[in-house]
Amino acid sequence: MTFLIPGFEKKSVCIETNDGPIDIAYQIGGSGPPMLLLHGFPQTKAIWHRTAPELAKHYTVIASDLRGYGQSSRPHGKPDHSTYSKRAMAADQHALMSALGYSQFFLVGHDRGGRVSHRLAMDFPESVLRLMVLDISPTLNMYESTTQQFATGYWHWFFLIQPEPIPEAMIGSNPEFWIQNHMGRYAGTGVFEKACWSEYVDQISDPKSVHAMCEDYRAAASIDLEHDRADRQMEKMLQMPVHVLWGEHGLVNACFSPIHDWQAVAKEVSGKSLPCGHYIPEELPNDLLSEIKAFFPLGLGE
Repeated sequence: MTFLIPGFEKKSVCIETNDGPIDIAYQIGGSGPPMLLLHGFPQTKAIWHRTAPELAKHYTVIASDLRGYGQSSRPHGKPDHSTYSKRAMAADQHALMSALGYSQFFLVGHDRGGRVSHRLAMDFPESVLRLMVLDISPTLNMYESTTQQFATGYWHWFFLIQPEPIPEAMIGSNPEFWIQNHMGRYAGTGVFEKACWSEYVDQISDPKSVHAMCEDYRAAASIDLEHDRADRQMEKMLQMPVHVLWGEHGLVNACFSPIHDWQAVAKEVSGKSLPCGHYIPEELPNDLLSEIKAFFPLGLGE
């Protein structure tokens, strides 16, 4: 069963890619300027269920599943991990918006969706008018600034990148135990809607989904860094306004300086911490709504 965001329609679009045809599942609702919402790991588009209905009063909201997640296609990864590079995953989402008739749009990404959003804005700068990222610093910065505190708290970054099938087999031996201990290690799982939690558990119980998620992280530790370093060498910078929000009680706040980190890749950066942990859309939906409405104008290009 797919969790349906109240008032939204469930749809899918098939796009042609270097990895063959890819189905991208999405839910759409509302009217006004288009806004694409991208979820994080190990979740799905269901993370937006507490914010999307209100946003739909002001924007045309598209909440999609990333390649490898939710109801989207889950191709097996290539040896160079390019199948799940953020470049490939970002191109999926750009193709989705193009298929819907949107050449320009607003973009909000949480966690892995924020990393896909970063690449989407870098590779398709003419399309992304404004970018909001939730609880991340840029991938290259986070790897190059790794400390014992970060590695201990974000141990999954280093576990999931191990060669296939090591993490796949270990997660597959007890998927629900794994996701409970991953997502609930700081504040428990009570913050998640039961129906959403069921979707997350179903996903982590699917071997193809687990492989895709591991490949997402393997790509982040290899080919994605190559793409990010190439941008830095060419001094490419995000030209659109970027707004970053992060959890006051999370590891990003403890180990990194998000405003400073994003200023290394973007010309105009704003943001602040919020009194929550990592899962901002589900922990503090009203605060997030206020930030989104303040940052994204109702008229495109304003």
